[in-house]
Amino acid sequence: MAHRWTNTLSAADVTPKQAYLNRRQIMAGLGGMAGLAGLGALPGAAQAETLEPNSWEDVTTYCNYYEFGTGKGDPAKNAGQLTTTPWSVKIDGLVDRPGDYDFQKILGEMTLEERIYRFRCVEAWSMVVPWMGFELADLLALAGVQEGAKYVSFETLYRPSEMPGTAYPVLDWPYREGLRLDEALHPLTLMATGIFGKDLPNQNGAPLRLVVPWKYGFKSIKSIVRISLTDTQPQTSWNMANAREYGFYSNVNPKVSHPRWSQATERRLGGGLFAGRDDTLMFNGYEEEVASLYDGMDLTKHF
Repeated sequence: MAHRWTNTLSAADVTPKQAYLNRRQIMAGLGGMAGLAGLGALPGAAQAETLEPNSWEDVTTYCNYYEFGTGKGDPAKNAGQLTTTPWSVKIDGLVDRPGDYDFQKILGEMTLEERIYRFRCVEAWSMVVPWMGFELADLLALAGVQEGAKYVSFETLYRPSEMPGTAYPVLDWPYREGLRLDEALHPLTLMATGIFGKDLPNQNGAPLRLVVPWKYGFKSIKSIVRISLTDTQPQTSWNMANAREYGFYSNVNPKVSHPRWSQATERRLGGGLFAGRDDTLMFNGYEEEVASLYDGMDLTKHF
């Protein structure tokens, strides 16, 4: 699978693993700031400082994955029962070759080097992380996108026997997300399979999640089991739940405030809870790469 985008980061730019892990404990004290969660990429060198290390157990106790509960510690407590092997992804709709695609087979045909990306995560803090995965465009090419397709929709696994959070009507299950086709085909749109050289933990979206680095985190749907190509804009879970607060596009835009907080600044990992805030970058630092996707659009309306 040929990758069409090459980042400018090197191994020296990657946030130290223990600093990344420790971030979860720091964020546990932020409470209501979880709504700032997003994913993005850093076009320059990371500035994070090394923090006192935490164990893997510490960092995986603060997660958002409502299928396993709404408490930050619920996913780590409950996601261990999730069965992730075997795993297939149904691709249907406006494609030439609809069907169930074997995830393990696709992954087995890729080299380790092909799976490594270095992206910046923004969850009120910024850092550089080596994701492992592949471009969504490569997966869609296997299915053959038809001319009439305009959007791509995604669904998370819905398995109540293993997902106790689905017993509660927090959202309209299964969890759904969507992208416009040109967004989905952009070389920065990643299907993530691992992090720091390890497979994704269950509570972080194993075995396959979306990463769209210029959008907020809730667009990065976890544990994907279905991808559909459509000619109409698909419904998305948070937009369905509260359209006023969560738009379909969900681009990182410091000029558009969330109704309950400003999104104009962010904290940098390593500075501590009382560190100053940095200006949030338009499209999370990827304006040069993705701004042309939205030429002529009113981004205050299409937020």
